[in-house]
Amino acid sequence: MSAGTLYLCATPIGNLEDITIRVLRILKEVNLIAAEDTRRTRKLLSYYDIHTPLTSFHRHNYRKKGVYILNLLLEGQSVALVSDAGLPGIADPGEEMVLLAVAHDIPVVPVPGPNAALAALVASGLPAKYFCFEGFLPSKARARQERLRQLQTEGRTLIFYEAPHRLPETLADMLVFFKNRKIVVARELTKLHEEIWRGTIVQAVTYFDPVKTRGEFTLVVAGSTEPDSTVFGTVKISEPAVEKNILGQVRQLEDKGLAKQEAIRQVARQYNLSRREVYALVIQAKNGRKVEK
Repeated sequence: MSAGTLYLCATPIGNLEDITIRVLRILKEVNLIAAEDTRRTRKLLSYYDIHTPLTSFHRHNYRKKGVYILNLLLEGQSVALVSDAGLPGIADPGEEMVLLAVAHDIPVVPVPGPNAALAALVASGLPAKYFCFEGFLPSKARARQERLRQLQTEGRTLIFYEAPHRLPETLADMLVFFKNRKIVVARELTKLHEEIWRGTIVQAVTYFDPVKTRGEFTLVVAGSTEPDSTVFGTVKISEPAVEKNILGQVRQLEDKGLAKQEAIRQVARQYNLSRREVYALVIQAKNGRKVEK
């Protein structure tokens, strides 16, 4: 018996009309659809009147479910793998399923379509000839900062995914390691509230409010023009936009119940500054020195 085929089907990243005729045909013809988010995929299948059996395949069950899918493929059945949105295998466990299939000589067929990283890149206005896709940065501050430090001299345009609740921290870390480069922040691509924001990292730190920020984000950052340098020079703590953001984050932590010294310590670590520098800024603001908006 010949093995079945694993199809990697790209699905819409927002607008349900962004799907190819080929993907729709395959989703109807396969024996099973393995979806990262079955609730989201059911909406898509319902919209196009597709009734193929559906199973979950996500980061919490991919090891066990991967074996189940592999056995179906070895029996000759065909499976379509779809992610939460976009092309499976990028920033999701689809990569592990592909490795498993390849190890057992099972045909793997990519069926291209929407992709948030490339959509953001081509609309960014930043160089698209050479680029580096980083996906999601580490969630822990120290690991994230170390990765950004490693990317400081990368000359290609950089593309990142980020969750809304981590966006302010990521932008603050980028300010430390990338200084004031150009950045494009694409939010909710292809959806009703799509926004493509262009500016510098300093401006982005101020623009994206830590409390009100919502949606799915793709960040496109200009590469380094030369080793150990930045595109627009050095950002100093005295710059109004940076001052405002530092003071705002100290106040937010205090509002959550942290003591002033602990709030200062956390913000200083986030910006790679000394506690003395942040404390001095807080005292200056308390004594009436105006921080420009």
